Amino acid sequence: MRVFFTLLFLSMTFAVVAQNSESVFEPGEWLKFRLHYGWLNASYATLQVKSDYVDGVPVYHVVGKGKTTGFASIFFKVDDTYESYFDKNDGKPYRFVRKINEGGYKKDVEINFDHKEDKAVLNDIKNKKKINFALQDSIQDLISAFYYLRNHYEPQNLVKGESIKLKLLYDDDGIFNFRLKYLGNETVRTKFGKVECYKFRPLVQSGRIFKEQESLTLWVTKDKNRIPIRIKADLAIGSIKADLDGYNGLKHQFKIVMD
Repeated sequence: MRVFFTLLFLSMTFAVVAQNSESVFEPGEWLKFRLHYGWLNASYATLQVKSDYVDGVPVYHVVGKGKTTGFASIFFKVDDTYESYFDKNDGKPYRFVRKINEGGYKKDVEINFDHKEDKAVLNDIKNKKKINFALQDSIQDLISAFYYLRNHYEPQNLVKGESIKLKLLYDDDGIFNFRLKYLGNETVRTKFGKVECYKFRPLVQSGRIFKEQESLTLWVTKDKNRIPIRIKADLAIGSIKADLDGYNGLKHQFKIVMD
């Protein structure tokens, strides 16, 4: 499941920074994704947007959850929770929580961002250790990046064939660097109907999770919601496909192409 949330972040990293005057999402938004490993309908993941406060600052609080279901859970049980608290105005992350249990592999990590001191402290609760990181410009956590970039790009600035670079603080792996290439537009057939999308090819690190550097392809809606519709990847242990399976509380109309 940690692969899915990594893919989800990558699915929104096509941004050319340009602050929108109004957020494209709001509290109450809920997204559900269905994941397939080969022929197996393996698991579901959800993302929910709430309102909250961190030290008196109004923030968005996003909760991401993932679980294996049905036949897949017999062989490999997954119970993951990711949480992010980020500023309602500029999208800066304040806190990131990652609690996962994937077939006995466990992590319990919290990252607190101190923007006044330009540092972040990662607390590895399971292993009882703390790691300090120096903050870099526009640094995001895995979940806040997804929402930050939905609010910070201009579609007309996307140039086919061009790539961009972004940075992310994930967990004890430190700063994560990658490039992403815009491939153009494509209409995707989904359970909801045909949807116009932007198509992208992230250039990821091969060997550890992904089979090749260009193993990942993704599609993001061209409407004002800017949500991922489909993600496909060839992994070192097989292939994965994630499709949007349900949604609620979208701020803008979900656009379907009429035949």
